[in-house]
Amino acid sequence: MLFNILMLIAGLVLLVIAGDYLVKGAAGLAENLGIPPLIIGLTVVAFGTSAPELFVSVQSALSGAPDIAVGNVIGSNIANVLLVMGAPALLAAIHAQERGLARNTGVMLVFTLAFVWVLGDGTLQRIEAAGLFAGLLTFVTVQIMRARLHMEDEPRGDYHDEFGEMPHSPGRIATHLAGGLIGLPIAAHFTVSGASGLAEAFGVSQAAIGLTIVAIGTSLPELATSFMAGWRKEAEVALGNIIGSSIFNIGAIMGITGLIIPVPVSSIILERDVWIMLLTAILLSVICFARITTGRMLGAAMLIGYVVYIVSVF
Repeated sequence: MLFNILMLIAGLVLLVIAGDYLVKGAAGLAENLGIPPLIIGLTVVAFGTSAPELFVSVQSALSGAPDIAVGNVIGSNIANVLLVMGAPALLAAIHAQERGLARNTGVMLVFTLAFVWVLGDGTLQRIEAAGLFAGLLTFVTVQIMRARLHMEDEPRGDYHDEFGEMPHSPGRIATHLAGGLIGLPIAAHFTVSGASGLAEAFGVSQAAIGLTIVAIGTSLPELATSFMAGWRKEAEVALGNIIGSSIFNIGAIMGITGLIIPVPVSSIILERDVWIMLLTAILLSVICFARITTGRMLGAAMLIGYVVYIVSVF
């Protein structure tokens, strides 16, 4: 059991490091090519920050552990609202005042509803996954078009605030890209092997491990970003990151994973967890559409709800 725990921890740590390397290398290359920072943030950085979850889900599906693949995404989206948004609210109130926030929240809700619908028959088929991924590409394309028009209601935020300066010399870019592309599959293997072994050792389902430990581990970068935003008194920026992460989790991670291999879904996840994911998406939508400020009381309520959910999974 100790070996599985150490393997899981090592995998999650390496996922964060390798993902950071990949984002910095790809963003540095894009900057060298003269791509505008806002476009880089909407494409290169957005896809790069989803890379750890993507590698874990693909590895899980190919290794015969589909519940970890699906649980990772569903658990991450639940954690995005109740944990990643709830915890920073204890530091600073999150004001849902960003222009364009309601529009993107609506997109997130549509993606969530579509995801619940395609999982209804118990398997994410390739054609369904293709639809999710096509929807994501459409969303990103529209975002890029709006960015190019310099519309005033585009969300604020700069990826340099989170990642710092990017490498620009060819050698450093190559090192970062290689580190990310080599480290991510190794990290995913460690994470999935450790999670599967841990589930077997404790006698719990792989779905439970995927929905909790793996989901929380792969959500740590978003949590750290939200805490930093709260610390800088820019907590409302965290909302955009949470919404974007939830959209990419469904469209990119499940879309690409399902294109590679059809993903069966256990009845446990279908009967409970997909609906909890939908409820959290609705909660976030209400907060954004009604422009409700998430203060300490609401943040604490979210955290308590998340603890109750985690306990219920086991």
